[in-house]
Amino acid sequence: MNVLKTVLLAGLISMPVAGAAYAADPIEPIPSDPLPVTSDDIGIYLRGDLGWSFLEWSGGEDDNGLMLGGGIGYQASDYLRTDLTVDWAGDYDVGAGQDISTLTVMGNAYFDWANDTAFTPYVGAGVGYGWVENNPNGVAVGVSAGVAVDLSDNLALDVGYRFRDIMASGPDVKEHQLAAGMRFSF
Repeated sequence: MNVLKTVLLAGLISMPVAGAAYAADPIEPIPSDPLPVTSDDIGIYLRGDLGWSFLEWSGGEDDNGLMLGGGIGYQASDYLRTDLTVDWAGDYDVGAGQDISTLTVMGNAYFDWANDTAFTPYVGAGVGYGWVENNPNGVAVGVSAGVAVDLSDNLALDVGYRFRDIMASGPDVKEHQLAAGMRFSF
């Protein structure tokens, strides 16, 4: 019990000294813009993608095939970017001697987890329009996740996963895509 009293007494005696030491520490101002945007953070970029797409086709057999894409975008800050993309995937063999391909034009927005490394993870979502060869066309939606690897100040390798759904009357067209691409910033 004497040890407990001694510790409590020592704590009470040291409180004024600790308070004075804390009061002497300088207070750093809170930045008015916690997410600063500099001229290096913003700008137009071009992208090109190559990958493999896996089709889920309710109107026939599932298949997989080549995916190609490209687009133009705008990096608004370290954390936000948008782009307009055109993606083609196809020569899917869906059975009964029928091959199909898909084409989408989508507007996308991405949230980048900016950090002090060359690796920038991201998530994104998009909406646009999609065409399915010899089938109904319709609104296309998608989500994505991946990582960009800075190769230089203007060039980044982008590796990721994308899900696309072309919503039209008729067979349901869903695609899971694994892609790698390059982004060139101006």
